[in-house]
Amino acid sequence: MDNLALTDEILLSIEKPVRYIGNEVNMVRKDPESVKTRIAFGFPDVYEIGMSHLGMQILYDMFNRREDLYCERVFSPWVDLDERMRQDRIPLFALESQDPVFMFDFFIITIQYEMCYTNILQMLDLSQIGIFSGDRREDAPIVIGGGPCTYNPEPLADFFDIFYIGEGETIYYDLMDLYQEHKSRSGSRKDFLRKAARLPGLYVPSLYETGYHEDGTIAFFKPLYEDVPATVLKQVQMDLTDTWYPEKPIAPYLKVTQDRCVLEIQRGCTRGCRFCQAGMIYRPVRERDLSMLEDLADKMLAATGNDEVSLSSLSSSDFTRLPEMCNYLIDNYRKKNINISLPSLRIDAFSLDVMSKVQDVRKSSLTFAPEAGTQRMRDVINKGLTEEIIRQGALEAFKGGWSKVKLYFMMGLPTEREEDMKGIAHLCENIAMDYYMMDSEYRHGRVSVGASCSFFVPKPFTPFQWASMCEKEEYSRRAHLVNDEFKRQHNHRSLSFKYHDASTTVVEGILARGDRRLCRVIYDVYRKGSIYDAWTEYFHYDRWMEALKDNGLDYHFYTTRPRDMDEIFPWDFIDIGVTKDFLKREWKNAMKEKVTPNCREKCSGCGAAKFGGGVCFEGKNKMD
Repeated sequence: MDNLALTDEILLSIEKPVRYIGNEVNMVRKDPESVKTRIAFGFPDVYEIGMSHLGMQILYDMFNRREDLYCERVFSPWVDLDERMRQDRIPLFALESQDPVFMFDFFIITIQYEMCYTNILQMLDLSQIGIFSGDRREDAPIVIGGGPCTYNPEPLADFFDIFYIGEGETIYYDLMDLYQEHKSRSGSRKDFLRKAARLPGLYVPSLYETGYHEDGTIAFFKPLYEDVPATVLKQVQMDLTDTWYPEKPIAPYLKVTQDRCVLEIQRGCTRGCRFCQAGMIYRPVRERDLSMLEDLADKMLAATGNDEVSLSSLSSSDFTRLPEMCNYLIDNYRKKNINISLPSLRIDAFSLDVMSKVQDVRKSSLTFAPEAGTQRMRDVINKGLTEEIIRQGALEAFKGGWSKVKLYFMMGLPTEREEDMKGIAHLCENIAMDYYMMDSEYRHGRVSVGASCSFFVPKPFTPFQWASMCEKEEYSRRAHLVNDEFKRQHNHRSLSFKYHDASTTVVEGILARGDRRLCRVIYDVYRKGSIYDAWTEYFHYDRWMEALKDNGLDYHFYTTRPRDMDEIFPWDFIDIGVTKDFLKREWKNAMKEKVTPNCREKCSGCGAAKFGGGVCFEGKNKMD
């Protein structure tokens, strides 16, 4: 029998052993023998990252509210414990009971980022349940994938039994009921998966087949059986008020990435940025009720002892009750030294007024996301921001006492020209110049304008899913061009520029738009020793290139290749509400540098209204 325990000797020999022992404040405790179904909820990254993920907290709370279910947490072991577990044959375990994952009924893994794919294989391997779904024994846990990366599940199709497409609040209870009924009849694993495939939003990859043309593009994608749906409809929790939300979230002993109470104020975004996958897959926009949020803030802060609350949203400024929410938090918690975090804000007078009340402006910095350096490029991506708005926002911030500004940009976007790249440096220079042109009473020493640049990755279900990527060397050339332009600016000492790793971007792009043929590539990279690819110090670009070549695949097929408008994509069987015709229309608008109004101004007929609610049904948003 394998050793099933982490001994004190092992815990004392590894970094941050508190990652693995559980027993945090508000952790759920149940007798595993008293429940019908056990769920291991896995996050394929280190504890500090996973415990900052709101989705895990919501589903952990939702599952554990049912007496017949027990949901426990599982995280990727860091590299030191990973080595020891392999050496001593210690199976991957859950924090709450310390029981091995192979003892559970379900192993649900949330997939947030393409660069965590090798960590998924690490978790499956250490669990001793079989990396490939076809190799699992009858009594192995049912492995389910969820999260944003399941909107193209095909590169992981061979490893998962089921993919849950959409928001977890809708169908999971039905799936658990189906499982318990099936288990009571001693049904087989294969029969259960066949039944599960008929539930809305559930995709069972083993029940589908793919055919390819000679050029490598997809010829067909279809179910193997008539009772298996050809299209999988994403799940949307339309009512965000009368639903699950953790009133007593787990409070880690260890400082985690997002060490605060998180209030999700709304889902979705009306802005329609053409590169943004989240803005498309989370449509329509839905808001939580103000009274619910106020009640949650009180309960969560009381239950955790946290000294900060964050209002989470893709675009917090668009939450219609934001002034009331902020005033409630300020009136009730500012005197108690509770900080209020407002990410994803469009910098305007109201936002700056609130932040001046809740932050030490001399120490904090403000963040803008212009995304592009010129107006032409911002029109291409449908950003909806002019240089005047950006500079005016920064000017108001400077007058409010801030002297540190961070700006996020993207390079490698479709139609990008040299003047667009250099425009990043010019916009930062103009913002710095605006600061120095102000009256001296507003200036507090030297201004700091920091630009951070990522490289564009075309994602499924965006208007830019047809776009080509650049070669790794081209990304680097563009970054150096921008860096040189920064050095030429008059106020270059007040400016800073940093950029993302081009090699990681290329691999992310391959995985984002990949098909089932990449399953073997990911497996081979993992077998070469790769885990934690999202961490620069553990990323090995050459392993990915070698694995692609060994499997007879040219990475250009997934990155730089032009795509026909009618090509079948690996993810086309998923219905997210937003139609392919709408995405085509937006792609053509991008090429014309034509701006599409945001959803609150005018409905563009994207298709998300089919879900029946949210911003789509607001009176002022009816189509002409």
